Amino acid sequence: MTDTAASSSKGSPAEKTPKRGFFGRIMLFIRQVLAELGKVVTPTRRELVRFTITVLIFVIIMMLLVTALDLVFGRSAVWVFGDS
Repeated sequence: MTDTAASSSKGSPAEKTPKRGFFGRIMLFIRQVLAELGKVVTPTRRELVRFTITVLIFVIIMMLLVTALDLVFGRSAVWVFGDS
């Protein structure tokens, strides 16, 4: 579906394709987007729940890590520079 030189073998130049105009390039882009959207697979309900729980757990862990680092750096800054 793509118009690239990847199909050429041994470094020989690809066949000359006619230069597309502005609207031709837009239409090619839209056709390629629709072709890619046709490949999308919708997750099942079980997969969706599992992915959601995984993301939420990861976000909670990252929040705890950032909070801990913030406390450590904040207290070390107070220790180094003193409490004004």
